[in-house]
Amino acid sequence: MELVSNYGIISLIPVTVVITTAVISRRTVEPLILGALVGYAILYKASFFTEFLYGFTTIISENGWFILVFGLYGIVIVLLEKSGGALGFGDFGAKVAKTRASSLLITWVLGILVFIDDYLNNLGVGTAMRNITDKHKVAREYLAFVVNSTGAAVCVLVPMSSWAILMVSIYDELGVQVDGSSFTAYVHTIPFMFYAWAAVLFIPFLATGLVPLWGPMKKAQLRSNEGNLFPEDSKVKQISGYEDVKKTSMWNFIVPMLALIAVTLYTNDILIGMGVGFVVCIFLYIPQKIMTMGELCEHSVEGFKSMVLCTGIVLSAFLLQRANGELGLTEYVISVAEPVINAKLLPVIAFIICSAIASATGSFWGTMTIASPILIPLAATLGADTILVGGAIVSAGAFGSHTCFFGDAVTLASAVTGITNTDYAKTALPIIAAPTVVALILFTVFGFII
Repeated sequence: MELVSNYGIISLIPVTVVITTAVISRRTVEPLILGALVGYAILYKASFFTEFLYGFTTIISENGWFILVFGLYGIVIVLLEKSGGALGFGDFGAKVAKTRASSLLITWVLGILVFIDDYLNNLGVGTAMRNITDKHKVAREYLAFVVNSTGAAVCVLVPMSSWAILMVSIYDELGVQVDGSSFTAYVHTIPFMFYAWAAVLFIPFLATGLVPLWGPMKKAQLRSNEGNLFPEDSKVKQISGYEDVKKTSMWNFIVPMLALIAVTLYTNDILIGMGVGFVVCIFLYIPQKIMTMGELCEHSVEGFKSMVLCTGIVLSAFLLQRANGELGLTEYVISVAEPVINAKLLPVIAFIICSAIASATGSFWGTMTIASPILIPLAATLGADTILVGGAIVSAGAFGSHTCFFGDAVTLASAVTGITNTDYAKTALPIIAAPTVVALILFTVFGFII
């Protein structure tokens, strides 16, 4: 490819196409690919499609590590689901949860422990805890809110999750490193993910009554106190996702997770950690006859296939990023923003803009992949802390996952608790305002002090 320094305002067209298409279609991969196609059309005119295919081939060949990481990740996720270990937490929770507060706290703790994936988190925690919280008359809207609050927010705070893998790949592409490692750079970003921290840590205050419920959520809980756990006129059938899974010991979930975490931290390579986690699953599940070798192979194929979409998002985002680089998008945005944006306010501005896009589009990963190549170099140019700005971008992704009422996370949390997405939005959004305000304040304050 011939490097072009700057196309000026024209360089904004592919990103505009991506955001507009994502808002309209509420999809992720297709807008990224369309945006990349538009970028290549601007760059290469009549030969754009051939160059587009060559570009995609180059992206795939340069990112085999990430393809393997996502594939192994999907395999481990499915094996953990099929083992029934997550359901084993239900029995443990039933023994401990003696009050409404303790049932909500157990839900919160379980949500933190199941950090590897927000889908597994919502599905596993919701399924394991809803019967327990029902006994203590917890409104289903309240349960859905707690379950979703420990979904993406927990995943971004732990560097072995799918969200972390994505951001590490973005850091690697942008050359963001600490001690020569993009993974270490992500670890340094975690303390600055203020929205995620506020969302997770807010739950115990609500559960114990230190902070009272308010708004529609308070009304929902008052209704539940009278024995009506579901919203009025609710006709939603709750889903489990575990109909074909037998409950087993919770150690079948804990042991592979501990092995995965320990090896990843020791080697500083999540690919090796995922590989060891997979091997541990084999040596745990086959001798116990939880699954046969044939079933394990089938589940492994299923798991690898389940990550095709996520892999497609990352590779498509890299292709779009390459087109944007050829168009000089980053340089143009920096030249326009540098005279008017205060470096100290950039972190909070990044959080606000990215949160709005993520919530409006339902494309949380897409928002992170589009925004990072623009905002992180802008932060470096302005003299703002790039790690703090990275924390703002990741926080915005978690915010979008919590607030986008048509997003996958809200849909799953609502379905597994037997409410509608509208029920969730009506009751949860006023509560989410509290951690959002905390995040806005912290991003503003830290923008001035670091």
